[in-house]
This record gives sequence, structure tokens and C-alpha cells, in this order.
Amino acid sequence: MIALGCDHGGVPLLAEIIEYLEENRIPFRNYGTFSEESVDYPKFGKLVAHAVADGECDKGILVCGTGIGISIAANKVRGIRAALCGDVFSAKATREHNDANILALGARVIGPGLALEIVKAFLETPFSEDKRHIRRIAQIEDERDCKE
Repeated sequence: MIALGCDHGGVPLLAEIIEYLEENRIPFRNYGTFSEESVDYPKFGKLVAHAVADGECDKGILVCGTGIGISIAANKVRGIRAALCGDVFSAKATREHNDANILALGARVIGPGLALEIVKAFLETPFSEDKRHIRRIAQIEDERDCKE
């Protein structure tokens, strides 16, 4: 199950993503927003992040104007590794190396064609399970300061 969320700036692009998911029979839950009336993106970033962190959904996709704010909000939730991607290579790499569990996209930065290619790459690319990547993810999750 894929958790979906966006702010008002992401509604049109999220509609394209929903169409892609439906066509490919990929189950999803849409946490909103559902109109282009102005809303605050942190709410929707955190709703999706909690759905993923709590195990209700396997992965998440977030969309706002740039993808920046909503990914920052999502990353405040423990266990979330939200990655803002603007190209297919980054989407594959963040899954392989970082085991990213949320993809963030900027609706005002990329068009729907590229966005759908990025979504496909993110959803289809597995984590590599390489020991060095596992070690680095553990370091990301460790809340202690690393001053060396």
C-alpha cells in the first residue's frame, strides 16, 4: 500500500500519479489534500510519514510545489527517509542506497511525464541490502550526535 499526500500545489500532479497507480493496480491511500485551496503542507507530509512509519503503508509519495517543504516535514517523523527526487537516477539510488521509504516530488519543478518515470523507478527499485548501506542507514537513524 502506497500512502499519498500533497498540498494545494501538488493536487494536479498527484492526480496523474493516482491514475498511474490505478492503471498498474498498485494499492494506495490518499491522505489529501483534495483541492487546490491553500493548505499547510506539514500536515500532509506528516500524515503520510506516520502512515509509513506505523506500518499502515509500505511507502509514500508526497507532492508540493517544490517537494522541499513537504519532505522536510516528513523527515521529522522517526523512521522516515523521505527523498526529494527530480530525476530517475536519484530515485533508483535513494532506494538502493538509502532504503528511502517516501518519495517527494516538486509539482512546479518537473512535469508529469518525468514524475511518472521517477515514481515507477522509486516503486520498482529494491534496497540493495549491501552491508555498507545498512551501516549508513543505522547511522542516520541513530539520534546521538556524531562530532567526529
